Amino acid sequence: MAKELRKQLALEYHSKGRPGKIEVVPTKEAKTQRDLSLAYSPGVAEPCNEIVKNPDDVFKYTAKGNLVGVITNGTAVLGLGNIGPEASKPVMEGKAVLFKIFADIDVFDIEINETDPVKFVQIVKSLEPTFGGINLEDIKAPECFYIEQELKKQCNIPVMHDDQHGTAIISSAALLNALEIQKKKIDKVHFVVNGAGAAASACMRLYVSLGAKPENFIVFDKDGILHNGRTDIPKILESFIKDKKYATWNLAKAMKDADVFLGLSVGNVVTTDMIKSMEKKPIVFAMANPVPEIMYDLAKSCRKDLIMATGRSDTPNMVNNVLGFPYIFRGALDVRATTINEAMKLAAVKALAELAKTPVPDIVNLAYNEKALSFGEDYIIPKPLDPRLLAAVAPAVAKAAIDSGVARTVITDWEAYKIEMNRRLGLDNQLSRGISNKAKRNPKRVVFADAENSKVLKAAQLVLEEKIAYPILLGNEKRIRKIAEENAVELEGMAIINPQDDDTEEMRKNFGAIFFEKRKRKGVNNYEAYKAMKDRNHFGCMMVETGAADCMISGLSRNYPDTIKPALQIIGTDPSVKKIAGMYLLFTKKGPLFLADTTVNFNPTAEELAEITLLVAKEVRNFNIVPKIALLSYSNFGSSDSPEARLVQHAHQIIKEKEPTLICDGEMQGILAFNKEILKENYPFSELVNDDVNILIFPNLAAGNIAYNLLQELGGADTIGPILLGLNKPVHVLQLGSSIRSIYNMVVIAVIDAQEKCKNKGVTLPATQEEIKRTKWWKSK
Repeated sequence: MAKELRKQLALEYHSKGRPGKIEVVPTKEAKTQRDLSLAYSPGVAEPCNEIVKNPDDVFKYTAKGNLVGVITNGTAVLGLGNIGPEASKPVMEGKAVLFKIFADIDVFDIEINETDPVKFVQIVKSLEPTFGGINLEDIKAPECFYIEQELKKQCNIPVMHDDQHGTAIISSAALLNALEIQKKKIDKVHFVVNGAGAAASACMRLYVSLGAKPENFIVFDKDGILHNGRTDIPKILESFIKDKKYATWNLAKAMKDADVFLGLSVGNVVTTDMIKSMEKKPIVFAMANPVPEIMYDLAKSCRKDLIMATGRSDTPNMVNNVLGFPYIFRGALDVRATTINEAMKLAAVKALAELAKTPVPDIVNLAYNEKALSFGEDYIIPKPLDPRLLAAVAPAVAKAAIDSGVARTVITDWEAYKIEMNRRLGLDNQLSRGISNKAKRNPKRVVFADAENSKVLKAAQLVLEEKIAYPILLGNEKRIRKIAEENAVELEGMAIINPQDDDTEEMRKNFGAIFFEKRKRKGVNNYEAYKAMKDRNHFGCMMVETGAADCMISGLSRNYPDTIKPALQIIGTDPSVKKIAGMYLLFTKKGPLFLADTTVNFNPTAEELAEITLLVAKEVRNFNIVPKIALLSYSNFGSSDSPEARLVQHAHQIIKEKEPTLICDGEMQGILAFNKEILKENYPFSELVNDDVNILIFPNLAAGNIAYNLLQELGGADTIGPILLGLNKPVHVLQLGSSIRSIYNMVVIAVIDAQEKCKNKGVTLPATQEEIKRTKWWKSK
């Protein structure tokens, strides 16, 4: 059932809203008649005429310079095989997404219905005027060798078959660092290679470019060792052929005393005995997917001196092509390279290898649930979500293109270019992945007060499967099970509690007594306190308050005040704060943006506004982000003497008295928070002149809530929230109609919040529903 839900979610993901994963967005205004006359006839004739005079002006007047074609015929797609061009389109769109999010490169995916390699080359060659580069994808061997070689000869733009060279570049960087750690020389080591397809052949050829000796390779394909008695070996592999006397060798014999094993074949073909027979301090790259030639833990268990890499994300040293192709094409495009040559590939290899030796940013440790990654046997290549990759690899590739004479244009200011690379992409992807992995460090017990809802149940299964949280579902068990069955949701491992059942009467009495003690002089009598515990919001809040759960998610089917009121009455505010506040996190093109107060305080005083600001700053630091705050108003630094403007000024003074080093300024209009030129020209004294704002504090609830909704709907930003700040224990309220993704994101935030506020070590999840009921594991502390 879990597999069925995953399938359903994947299909919904691809089909919801506008089908697919990509769209074309205009980069120029096209709203007025004048705009249209410039975009098309008659104005469009002018750039056409300029390109006729100087063909290179196509890069100046069109999108060609930032456009890559991802082109396939669907003959060798992922683990799916020859599925044809139409069925390969979701994969090509996915590749387009990776180009965009990692290197800000635009992509047209093109699926060609042609398996004849000569005709395929003719078709792709005819598309050359459209693109700045071509990424060949998922084309079967041996045709892929011919296709890439011919296109590189015939085209005057970069062409790269990523299945070959992506793996080769990343594994080469890993190899250089592994050899350094093991204190071995590349020209001395002996290689055993299992698999002789496109990726393996490219790896071997690049290793030779780095100094490896062809005679030091023993290569196997599905028919055995490559030797000169065979007539079926592609020309591209001829330099790696052994003498016929090796024909009887098997993999076990070849592995004896080998220094390096490279596997790009099938799973579980390497044994522990083979690993044990290798030379001292061996290197094993077992990169078959999804099952490697030998599992990581098994290999490491038999050789402590082993350095190992795989193609899997759940082991150290993952060889992932996304470390290469976005940044290689970025560098090639930015100098208008005519090809991707050996020098550019080697530059990428060395840039990746060097980056792994530098201190790892906190956001990378956060994203991969690590305390302190550092260069060594378990970290020989950078992680895919390292935000430094673009500024490290693209300039190296661009410089190699210039130095090797294949660049049409040159870069003179490399520091400025690196700054541009850093600004191309925000931190949204790293942050999103980072907070999920932070939640996984210590999963918490999460109460879902609105469990009689299919979206809540689907989100609960996802967070349980990904080991982010242990769900406690509140509601009628029969109804919950019926909804789960209708929606292919697996409830195994989740606790189901009905606050209105006889089974929970004892809990209701205890909870009611505690609630009465808290509210007995605030308008609540003994009967009302007991009766309130039949309400799921009250019951859930009391579970959190008494330690029966760590946090609560509610609000999907109830209005905001009805959800937040029990939390304030039962859990209350943190002793250090007087007011709670609501914050939204928006993932924008410029990076994460935090907005407050958007949900709670109507007209805060200066003191309250300062407290809200400090609450937000504290929460943002939990994401390993330095707070940079703009206090918003309609006034700029005293330009208005109105009470509203003075209130924000006073709030700024209070903030600076309490936290002098906090980067915070205001009052200011919204435009100044993001337009540094205007800010620097008119208010050069501002703290924010040289910093990118990531927190917006609004003067009142109306401004904050309106701005948030406008940004979400018109700006298309992905959001998490509202995140409640200032409660003594974590309770978070969903928006009405929240999506599964929004609920999932709120659970992640709730778990991180609970990790800060609930210092228990978590609980071990029981195996069955019967064990859950027997042990009442949700009561564990």
